[in-house]
Amino acid sequence: MAAQDVLGQTARLASSSALLQVLFRVVTFGLNAFTLRYLSRELIGVVNVRLTLLYSTVVFLAREAFRRACLSGSAKRNWTKTINLLWLTVPLGVFWSLILGLVWLHLLEVPDPSVVPHYQAGVVAFGLSAIIELLGEPFWVLAQAHLFVRLKVIAESLSVVSKCVLTVTLVILYPQWGLYIFSLAQLLYVSVLVMCYVIYFVMFLGSPEATKKSFPVARVKALLPSFMEDETFVNWKEARLTWSFFKQSFLKQILTEGERYVMTFLNVLNFGDQGVYDIVNNLGSLVARFIFLPIEESFYVFFAKVLERGKTVKDQKQDDVAMAANVLELLLKLVLLIGLTITVFGYAYSQLALDIYGGSMLSSGTGPDLLRCYSLYVLFLAVNGVTECFTFALMCKEEVDRYNFVMLALSFIFLCISYFLTHWYGSVGFILANCFNMGIRIAHSTHYIHHYFRESTHRPLTGLLPSPALLLVYILSAVLTAFSEVLFCCDKGWMARLIHISMGALCLAATLVTMFCTETKLIHFVRSQ
Repeated sequence: MAAQDVLGQTARLASSSALLQVLFRVVTFGLNAFTLRYLSRELIGVVNVRLTLLYSTVVFLAREAFRRACLSGSAKRNWTKTINLLWLTVPLGVFWSLILGLVWLHLLEVPDPSVVPHYQAGVVAFGLSAIIELLGEPFWVLAQAHLFVRLKVIAESLSVVSKCVLTVTLVILYPQWGLYIFSLAQLLYVSVLVMCYVIYFVMFLGSPEATKKSFPVARVKALLPSFMEDETFVNWKEARLTWSFFKQSFLKQILTEGERYVMTFLNVLNFGDQGVYDIVNNLGSLVARFIFLPIEESFYVFFAKVLERGKTVKDQKQDDVAMAANVLELLLKLVLLIGLTITVFGYAYSQLALDIYGGSMLSSGTGPDLLRCYSLYVLFLAVNGVTECFTFALMCKEEVDRYNFVMLALSFIFLCISYFLTHWYGSVGFILANCFNMGIRIAHSTHYIHHYFRESTHRPLTGLLPSPALLLVYILSAVLTAFSEVLFCCDKGWMARLIHISMGALCLAATLVTMFCTETKLIHFVRSQ
């Protein structure tokens, strides 16, 4: 597939994924606002922090390394061996689910049954849901490698809608069920997700469309593990790369979910405070996750397909190098401007957003400061996602192994900083520790990118430099909206709030107009792709 075709399909995949993330986050956003009126903060804290951490840890440790290894390189490969390798995620998921389930049941603090009933059933259900989701991993990787955009949109949309409908129904009818509600909803979510992929491939394989596309898998039976005469069960090059990524994914999970591990294992916050932290965290990441994560996932596939892993810039096709450098520069500029916008306007509108969303329970205390800090953290998330996306797509096995040592040291430092900052600043300390963590990772990735392109004429890191005029508008907007918040927000009535919102709207409009005038190359890229 030509690089330009890969770029077009990757951009469509990123756009579709972004829309899906919008759906997921808006649904979560609305679901939290709804359940706050029916269920306790403690119950929400246990579900959204403790149990979701169990599920995400099992799934991440079992599949992340396999995904990165099996999506690297060309889609033209021995797919039988790749599928065999991917099925190993299931026994690995069973192993992690059993080990971590025992930890969650017997080593961690058990919530008060009168406040959070049916905790044990919740642990079992969330662990089982992780295993069910892993059953669809070979189908997901095959679809992602061949850029099946529509399949991902339909499968994930149906699963989220099903989960939401069941949750809302049970919360209204049987609020006393406690964790049974979220356990049943989680099991329904993963079951619908996996069945959508299975049903699609059962219908697709052997069809005229599959034959026309020369799809590498001809029968449904070929999607099951199979032995081949006189050949190894898996591709050992992929397996070794998977092991390298597995060591890295273990550390990356600690860094990604570090604050939840500190909350869960060190008991620095009670379940009620954990619930408030998670609600604010979901609100803060609403934009970050539905834009940055799809870009990172989709363009990882793009860079891995266009450039060959482990080769220097001189050994690559120069047309592909030029395209990759141009795309990287524009992606960095795109996420930087989105991150700056959120940071600037998030500071002055955090308290108002929390007051509208959850009332005084969220807008008083540490809630506004938490969301302000998260607005800054979004900027770090934005840049780190794209720089690491390129770095991981190009690193050879030896470089991945060396980076694992960096991640090991960073994990230890991050956990220590999280613990101490939380004792000093409460839940705000988690966000500050995350900013430090992301800053170090950005420094490593930008150093790799600079070193990779130093023997070429391309300088994609210039995407991290906004135009001076736009920077000036951002500064003025930050000052004006901060003054507006002091004068008009948030206990002076709805008229004062509307004035504050109008000031923000005017500053945002000025920022966007300046952006369209000064960043013409980026605007053309977004419109065309």
